[in-house]
Amino acid sequence: MNNDNIKIDKNRRLYKEDKIDSEKKLYKDKNLLVIFCITLTAVLSVTSISPAFPMIAEVFNVSDTKIGLLITVFTLPGVILAPVIGVLADRLGRKKVLVPSLVLFGIAGTSCIFAHSFRALLSLRFIQGIGGAAINSLNNTIIGDLYNDRECTIAMGYNATVLNIGTTAFPVIGGALCALGWYYPFFLPLVAIPIAILVLFILDSYDPETNQDLKEYLKNTAQSLKNKNIILLIITSCLLFTIFYGVYMAYFPIYISRSFNPTPLQIGIILASMSLTTAAVASQLGRLSSKFSVKTLLILGFSLFGVAFLIIPVIPTIWLLFIPTIIYGLGQGITNPMIQSTLARLSDKEYRGMVMSLSSMSIRLGQTVGPLLFGLILTIFGMNHVFYAGVLLSLIVALAILNISSDNKTTTD
Repeated sequence: MNNDNIKIDKNRRLYKEDKIDSEKKLYKDKNLLVIFCITLTAVLSVTSISPAFPMIAEVFNVSDTKIGLLITVFTLPGVILAPVIGVLADRLGRKKVLVPSLVLFGIAGTSCIFAHSFRALLSLRFIQGIGGAAINSLNNTIIGDLYNDRECTIAMGYNATVLNIGTTAFPVIGGALCALGWYYPFFLPLVAIPIAILVLFILDSYDPETNQDLKEYLKNTAQSLKNKNIILLIITSCLLFTIFYGVYMAYFPIYISRSFNPTPLQIGIILASMSLTTAAVASQLGRLSSKFSVKTLLILGFSLFGVAFLIIPVIPTIWLLFIPTIIYGLGQGITNPMIQSTLARLSDKEYRGMVMSLSSMSIRLGQTVGPLLFGLILTIFGMNHVFYAGVLLSLIVALAILNISSDNKTTTD
């Protein structure tokens, strides 16, 4: 066993010895602090530029429906590359995949400032998406490696809190920066370079020791994926982000812009308000998961999405939009970290990279399909029906979650 694996085993024993103390000190662990940095890097890729979408559409003379491609081309590589990332992370180790991914993410993302056409901007976003494909899946994978059982749920909750602090701050920062020019938010991905250095020299990560050949590894991975709950949770994750990126991130800013004629900074503030609620709820995920089952929490989360979308079209003034965004944030704070922590706990460490990468693929698929699907609804039926379709899909997912079976790992720890 190498030194990194010894450190991880020590961490596991430490957190098992005193659970109450671990809840107080877990967020201070240097590994989790590095993971927080990775998470913040990943989340800025869309949230920081979303307030600039109306300005980018005007500068490059593209339609409202086409502006969603800035999300689609970024998320598409994650759909294609996720299985490869999973294999490499399980076979080579987490750092050997994560560090170069962060570097590519930073270089390609910052290069977007030099784009002189919408096509060039899309091309650079696609390359940035190649680097970003590994980031979200591997930070959750590493949490699953480092922390067991309830500590994993607590760590995922803390990580989701940090993520949503980022989604609160980055739209405001992006909105302020794009007031100087549409391309200024694209300076932000440069932060990925120093974070890659932190990962390389500070982060303890699991480096698998296995004598399995690739064929045996793939066979055993396929066997582990026969778990019904894993499959249902991966599908749920996909639909969660289909809704989030299709309705909230892609077309909600356009709706605000067309309905209330706000400044980019005002759009950023409205979008960010959702994340404040999400962060608060996610920070309490350990307590919530000790009282309610995964099934109950997920059904509640998707039901809240439906309520939020249902009332958006009837809001008469811009600042009352805080009501549905806060409701939406309650659901988001429950659903995503709960799904990821449950998947991490259900998967064996030898194959966790693949399971979490498939989850990431489902997320990227949702992020990719969402703007296209709801863009089609916008084109055919109009803006209000984007939100009504979001209501319908949220309720369908809530009903589908009833099929998740209850057992020790998917109820409480």
